[in-house]
Amino acid sequence: MIQPYPTYELKIAGLTRNLPICPVNEHLDIAGFVIFSDVELTIACVTELLQKVPDCDVLLTAESKGIPLAYEMSRQSGKKYILARKSKKLYMRDPVAVDVKSITTEKMQTLYLDAGDMEYLNGKRVLLIDDVVSTGESMAAMEELCKEAGGIVVGKAAILAEGDAGEREDLIYLEKLPLFFK
Repeated sequence: MIQPYPTYELKIAGLTRNLPICPVNEHLDIAGFVIFSDVELTIACVTELLQKVPDCDVLLTAESKGIPLAYEMSRQSGKKYILARKSKKLYMRDPVAVDVKSITTEKMQTLYLDAGDMEYLNGKRVLLIDDVVSTGESMAAMEELCKEAGGIVVGKAAILAEGDAGEREDLIYLEKLPLFFK
């Protein structure tokens, strides 16, 4: 029988979720926050987050856990969202790439935007969004893509700020999420 992970109780947007405590390495565990399949949580978090963020023309997120967040923010706000992909797709025209190292991924990743998305971002007020910000690397990569496209970053938002990210003054978030050091 599979042993259950210990959990961390998160209270957010009027809801409670028990997040599994997951090992990152021999010194660090994190609470695994995954909004995939949790429509109730996604809707509730977006409703609260939209009350805190500045006005924008377009939303920019990174694949893949940012997708349900961006979709629901787009649905509730009427703003278009653009997705920075983690791999080049055949349909992408002249993709622009930025490298990123995330706390939840073992190796270096690359985020890509195609020429059409880059052109769309030019001159637009862009809100960068992600489900969880920890090291801030994914957010920094999205910011680099946005600036390279000529977009104007008007805000950075996440559902959760993990660890030291909770001290950032440039990040709008709903709740802090602790890191668990061994």
